[in-house]
Amino acid sequence: MQTCVNVVETMVPCLVQGGVDPGLAQFISILLGVVLVSAFPLVLVILLIWVERKIAARVQDRIGPNRVGPWGILQNVADAVKLIIKEDITPAGADRLVYNAAPIIAMLSVILIWAVVPFSPVHIGVDLDIGVLYFTAVSSIGTLAIMMAGWSSNNKYALLGAFRVVAQLLSYEVPFVLTLLVPVMLAGSMSTQDIVWGQVGMWYIVVAPISALIFYIANLGETGRAPFDLIEAESELVAGYNIEYSGMKFGLFMANEFMHAFTANLLFAVVFLGGWWGPGATEIPFLGFLYLMIKTTIVYIPSLILRATIPRLRVDQMISFNWKVLVPISILNVVVMALLIKIVQVAGIAPAPGETDFLAHLPMTVVLLLGNVGIGAGVVTVLRNAGRRDRMEAQDLVLEPNDEKSLSVTVAH
Repeated sequence: MQTCVNVVETMVPCLVQGGVDPGLAQFISILLGVVLVSAFPLVLVILLIWVERKIAARVQDRIGPNRVGPWGILQNVADAVKLIIKEDITPAGADRLVYNAAPIIAMLSVILIWAVVPFSPVHIGVDLDIGVLYFTAVSSIGTLAIMMAGWSSNNKYALLGAFRVVAQLLSYEVPFVLTLLVPVMLAGSMSTQDIVWGQVGMWYIVVAPISALIFYIANLGETGRAPFDLIEAESELVAGYNIEYSGMKFGLFMANEFMHAFTANLLFAVVFLGGWWGPGATEIPFLGFLYLMIKTTIVYIPSLILRATIPRLRVDQMISFNWKVLVPISILNVVVMALLIKIVQVAGIAPAPGETDFLAHLPMTVVLLLGNVGIGAGVVTVLRNAGRRDRMEAQDLVLEPNDEKSLSVTVAH
């Protein structure tokens, strides 16, 4: 008789043994899996907000939450209760249906991403063959939710914040998607589980560091976090797209922001850091989950420090950086990596699928890594020459031909 140890995995046979119809047993098992996958990020966000507030306090020489509960860990519970009991206000001129649906859709857009996150070799919501395409498409729904919130609020500041979404989030989708093509080509699959298995011998951050760096920066831009938080710049837009929201509706937008930031780093760990893979992960699935959380935390903490230290960019700087730097580099990176991967395959030095030996992956890693070094050297050279040219043009504008005083000041500097 089968022992019901793993609830989700063994629920169907256990229920069938108990006399439950197989179809109903399958439905109950799927429903339980959906509840577990969706409940975990909702509970996790309470801890994430506390962690972010404490780290920001340490970076900025403050104390942070320290009164409610041990080390202030229950402060977010108190804040949630406060938001729940606050008055729910809807502007008189708002489109009520769209206005009320926006925060719910924003939250769902992040929760749905967790459906394709592989937590261990055997634990994943659904292993889609198009998993990468799925979470790229679902994450874009959050952009739609912000546009809905800004448009339906009947407020010009909220509308301006929503318009910035089009200029920022959709723009940073381009390098985000282009860099994802490299892990897909390396794994030969768009399944997130297959991408993790493809990194058993070598993490993709070592094979394609430029792709990893651009993916990380594009993730910061897509989540709308500092220094890319122009969609809710309080110095210009009062509060941005969510200015007319109060109570728990406002709380849902804030929870969505914190949860999206963690989820973006979780995807980075899955795509470039080997996900759940580690010693003993295939024998003990819980170890795989532990490895995944550790890797995500290692990537997540620097993003919090960046948010607490780097000042906000201007809109033109942010858009120019994307279209003039990130997108061209992403296109060049995809073309070069595709060519090198094909050369490696034709030369017969590509590792066999499922190969776990580090030495078997070493020849391909060296070739692709040299290609990344070449791309990086070329980009640095182009940027250096462009910076020198801009400085010379600025000096020509300031320096008049017969202005000896300006000439002496320029030479002195």
